[in-house]
Amino acid sequence: MPLGALRPSPLVEQATRHLREQITDGHWPVGTRLPGENALAATLGVGRSTVREALRALAGAGLVQARQGSGVYVIADRPADDWPARLRRAAITDVYEVRVMVETQAARLAAARRTAEDVAALEAALEARGRAASEGDAAFVDADVALHAAVVAAAGNPVLDGLFAEFAPLLRERLVDLVQLLGLRAHDAAPGQDAHAALVDAIRRGDAEAAGAVLQEELEQTLAHLHRA
Repeated sequence: MPLGALRPSPLVEQATRHLREQITDGHWPVGTRLPGENALAATLGVGRSTVREALRALAGAGLVQARQGSGVYVIADRPADDWPARLRRAAITDVYEVRVMVETQAARLAAARRTAEDVAALEAALEARGRAASEGDAAFVDADVALHAAVVAAAGNPVLDGLFAEFAPLLRERLVDLVQLLGLRAHDAAPGQDAHAALVDAIRRGDAEAAGAVLQEELEQTLAHLHRA
């Protein structure tokens, strides 16, 4: 498929797509040195800055690599798996094991760093989780995940926030299935509410060890359910 001038719109996205197609369709096999920025810009009808950003995106996808003083070379004909794709394919028990590690540390950090606003958010999320006992399984799981998100937010670490944001959709989906499959709310409409109250209290008091221990025990109980499911 020959290259052609691009129509106005998100030009970087278009340039990235066109260049990626040249690679994945075999027009530029692995090992090929790409045309220079000036040549690509002229062919695509865009500026060099657009081409440069598109090449950065392709490098991020693992398709090309810049070599000092030599140019940009094709190093793969298929994009590397991104993190969300890997998460979607992963076993939920594997994801949950990582969650235990991440959130336990987040709880410790939250106890050490929490602000008055964080404590207010945690208390509101705990109350919302309790109220969700009268709602369906999906609504209850949403309230539970929101409380855990508030704990992570109180840790004050944007990387932890980002990790949890990646986990949350998959966890939410699988937890709804687990609650329904095992009937975890059959005898207690808000399972774990006391433990979550203890978690919020430990963070409020600034007791990092207690916060980490409470959350670790709670998450490991769920992980045990997942292993048996």
